[in-house]
Amino acid sequence: MKFQGHDLSALDKLDLDGRLKWAAERFPGRVGIGTSLQRGGTILIDACVRLKLNSIRIYTIDSGRLLPETYEFIETVESHYGIEIEKHRPDPAEVRKMVGQHGLFLFFDSKEKQELCCFVRKVQPHDLVLEKLDVWITGLRRAQSQNRNETMPCEIVQRGGRDILKLNPLYDWSDLMIQDYINQHNVPVHPLYAQGYESMGCTICTTPIRPGEDKRAG
Repeated sequence: MKFQGHDLSALDKLDLDGRLKWAAERFPGRVGIGTSLQRGGTILIDACVRLKLNSIRIYTIDSGRLLPETYEFIETVESHYGIEIEKHRPDPAEVRKMVGQHGLFLFFDSKEKQELCCFVRKVQPHDLVLEKLDVWITGLRRAQSQNRNETMPCEIVQRGGRDILKLNPLYDWSDLMIQDYINQHNVPVHPLYAQGYESMGCTICTTPIRPGEDKRAG
């Protein structure tokens, strides 16, 4: 499989550093790491800083309803690495329109309204970021959940009528590999992991998981 003339088959044979360098060298200024500051995301940030891959953009989507600890942790990560993470927010007019029609807590009413809230607060601003990227780097891993156990090193996805390379450089990493990297490189860890959280989304919609539940259940 190829993307913009580049052979993608080599990605499977590279390690994390190699995968990130591959993207930065072939698509300078058009690569971005999208992260909600979970373990995988902070590892990707650490690797980019360590490798001095300054052309890779690092961004997060601030829905306006993130957990308070996440806002604090963003500042912690920025201070630790001496960087500024791009914060992309929803269109205030779109949020006002949605809240005016459906109320502030519309996500309790139905699955459809929950999806509308996510679309306005997260999907739309993310799509605007992707308009200026050729490569979107994620922290997706096979070990995260049953739904992700077929995650590939990369895939070509469509956003806004154009192809984007979705790169998953941690796709084959186990939980042990994640923890080993964190320990070896002194990577900051979101404090809510210690309280049973495995996802770091919006307040109210994100909860700790119970013993035995899928890691994505929260």
